[in-house]
Amino acid sequence: MMPSESLRWKTLEALRNSPKGKISFDPRRWERSENILGGYKETISLSPQAGLVLDRLGSSPLQTSSFLDSSSGHSSPGLSEQTPDSIVSRESIFEINAQALQVEREQTLSDEAKDEDPETDDSEVSSPVPPPAISLLSPKAMEITGRIIKIEKEYREKAQVALRQRQEMQEKFVAELVSSGSEQLKRFEEFMELKRRQEFQSIRDMMDRETKESIGRQEKLKEEQRHRMKILNLRLREAEQQRVREAEMERQRQAEGRERLRNLNTIQEEILQLNQLLEPSSQSKNNLPPASLSSYSTRGNQLCSQVSEVVRKTAEGAFPSVDDMTAAERALHEMRALIRLLQEEVAKVQEHKKGEEEALKKQAELQVQQEAQKKAAQLAKEKARRKGLQNSAEDTTLKWYKDLQDSAAQCAQSFEQLNSPKDVQTKKLKLELQKSANIPISQIASNSGSQLREIFDKIDKLLSGRSVVSGGKSVSTSQHPQGLDFVSYKLAEKFVKQGEEEVASHHEAAFPIAVVASGIWELHPRVGDLLLAHLHKKCPYAVPHYPPMKDGTSVEEYQKILGYRVDDSGIEGQDSFLKRMSGMIRLYAAVIQLRWPYGSKQGSAPHGLNHGWRWLAQMLNMEPLADITATLLFDFLEVCGHALMKQYQSQFWKLILLLKEEYFPRIEAVTSSGQMGSVIRLKQFLETSLQRGEIKPPNGQLSSSFWRS
Repeated sequence: MMPSESLRWKTLEALRNSPKGKISFDPRRWERSENILGGYKETISLSPQAGLVLDRLGSSPLQTSSFLDSSSGHSSPGLSEQTPDSIVSRESIFEINAQALQVEREQTLSDEAKDEDPETDDSEVSSPVPPPAISLLSPKAMEITGRIIKIEKEYREKAQVALRQRQEMQEKFVAELVSSGSEQLKRFEEFMELKRRQEFQSIRDMMDRETKESIGRQEKLKEEQRHRMKILNLRLREAEQQRVREAEMERQRQAEGRERLRNLNTIQEEILQLNQLLEPSSQSKNNLPPASLSSYSTRGNQLCSQVSEVVRKTAEGAFPSVDDMTAAERALHEMRALIRLLQEEVAKVQEHKKGEEEALKKQAELQVQQEAQKKAAQLAKEKARRKGLQNSAEDTTLKWYKDLQDSAAQCAQSFEQLNSPKDVQTKKLKLELQKSANIPISQIASNSGSQLREIFDKIDKLLSGRSVVSGGKSVSTSQHPQGLDFVSYKLAEKFVKQGEEEVASHHEAAFPIAVVASGIWELHPRVGDLLLAHLHKKCPYAVPHYPPMKDGTSVEEYQKILGYRVDDSGIEGQDSFLKRMSGMIRLYAAVIQLRWPYGSKQGSAPHGLNHGWRWLAQMLNMEPLADITATLLFDFLEVCGHALMKQYQSQFWKLILLLKEEYFPRIEAVTSSGQMGSVIRLKQFLETSLQRGEIKPPNGQLSSSFWRS
């Protein structure tokens, strides 16, 4: 605590312990006109310090105040000890003290105003406030008042000095603060400028790096683009050269085909002209024996039929092959030789009959003519009756059928070691390969095109020797020497099994299964041959082939050959048998008209519509079988009829008309009353198709939107 404060508290303590300090103050005494010192009983006298008060108050004449109010009724006991001049009233003492304090406050305020505004007019300072007139004070009061005034003056002077020092310190602090702030602001501005330059430099460096990187990437992309363009140009040139070669080969093939076709037409025309020389009407004047004329005529007709068969193949849109031309030329040479023989025989007969009578000659000629006409009519009727109605397939078809079966048997024999494994590892590999072949085909249904493509890619990878994941394990055909043959065999077997089970129950499933099978066939022809072998073995009518019953063959064994299932419970029922045959024929009819949409599509399909046309034509050339012929014809035409109609057009409708008018009555003739369901369906299909002049697309056919899904 400062000394001034210690003195201040001492002064206040002395005032509090003085008799006046114990007076209770009531602010309402003035309102009630009561004396403020009414409770003060001590004798009032002047203080030894009264002189200071008087000097401070100025030279104003003292005004004598009255003594204490007479209403108080008594005086202080010490009043008699004082001189009369020193005795004053309590009110006068209070007034003097109050006036002294008021003067002191005004003087303090005036001094402060002078310190703050030294330019204030001197007139205002020099005109002191006239002190109030006071009465005589007691010495003690004057002493106390003087001390108070003196202490206040000392404190005021100290306060002014401290205030000035504080103001100087504050001004100095503010100046230092302003200087420091200015310096800091300069440093901050310099720092911000440096930071801005650094950021600008970093951005410029980053832009330079990005520019260099961008230029490098552009150069790299340009180089890659030039490399790709170079490769693309090479491929385009190769493709163009290949296209030119293929186009040249195709033009050459077309030219050769047209040349062979012209030669074939010339041969046919010449054979027909030569055949006319063999007719009885043209040879009646030569007096040949009837038997000789009949043999020549029959042989001539046979040669004409051979050439007509070759010409009939060309009507399907194909050019005659070299073998066809060889057969036609052989027939022409034989016909010319036959004419030479006939001419030689005619010459001999003429020489032999030269001496006979004219009447006998005419009669003989008449008889020969009549007999020749009858014979020709009979031959024509017999030929019309037997035309195309065999009980077995053609020799070339049977040879093809047997070759496929032999190839499948050789394939099965090649993986005998894998089929009958001796160690556990080979047995596990066999099971994994079989699952990897069967599971993807089992998943084929009317899925979206993307899912079907995943299945196709998985099968293609397996057949290409690459690893595929099956059941969480990786497996490849390259893990065993016979792995590829085993997988190819099992895939073909599974495709056919899907036909006799899945397609037989859901006809629409034929198309997704067939398009995958066709795509695999195109990339891996071995699988296609095995598929045909399995199909012909389970459904010989897909050849078409009606296997004859050989001597020593049991009924059960023969039923197996015909396609029936035979087990311990006996032979399969007719309905189940027809359902399975229908499913396999529908699958075959879908395969021949579909191609995998993501393949190269260069060249013809591996097993296209021409095989469907061949199958249908050979079916109509064979004697119908009860129930099975009508069922297979209906299923085949319902699935493949629309595609055949678009491909062969008028030729197809001629075949349908032949089926309706000539072949269908034969089907009805061999069908019993309890088996007419399939016959009725076929009849309605033929009648509806002929009436509309079209065959509607089959249900479930894959559209372009299917492959976008």
